[in-house]
This record gives sequence, C-alpha cells and structure tokens, in this order.
Amino acid sequence: MIITTTNNIEGQKILEYKGIVVGEAIMGANVVRDVFASITDIVGGRSGAYEAKLQDARDVAMRELEQRAVALGANAVVGVDLDYEVVGNSMLMVSASGTAVLTDRG
Repeated sequence: MIITTTNNIEGQKILEYKGIVVGEAIMGANVVRDVFASITDIVGGRSGAYEAKLQDARDVAMRELEQRAVALGANAVVGVDLDYEVVGNSMLMVSASGTAVLTDRG
C-alpha cells in the first residue's frame, strides 16, 4: 500500500475517496529511560532511548492507519500527517491521519 504525505500519487488516478483514517499509539517511557534522557539533555546529544520509543510509536500508528484503510477497501492513503505529543510526564503519543483512497493502480 502506498502511504504518502502528498495529496495525490504521481501516475495514478484516484478513483474513489474512502474516508479519513487515523492510527494512534501511546507509549509509556520508564523511569530508567527518563534518567538517561535527562543526563543526555544536560550533557548534550541525542537520546537514543527516546528516539527508539518514538520510532516504535510511529510504526504502530502507521500500521494501524494502513489496517483501517484496508478495512475500507482502499489501496493507498494520501495527505498523511504525523502529530507528536507528550501525554502526562512519561507518555509519548503519535497520531497518523490521512485519506484512504482507491486508485487505478493495477
């Protein structure tokens, strides 16, 4: 399935708009990860633990988005937008939304 942030897919015609689809993931971060991230913030650099958790959340949200599009009979999702939020003190939320479409792709 093609999933894109653009509003169309080059070389393909959108035959039918199936509806808006959303995938969400909320992932908890643990105390040990928070401590190491705080140290990284103080000394500078990237927090690999949080980056990995964020990647996991994004993957889950995108899989959910794709599953919901398939359930609507779509073969692509266009106009995808990814939103990131911190919920509470230790929860990461990723939301992916877009429009499920049926294209003339063979």
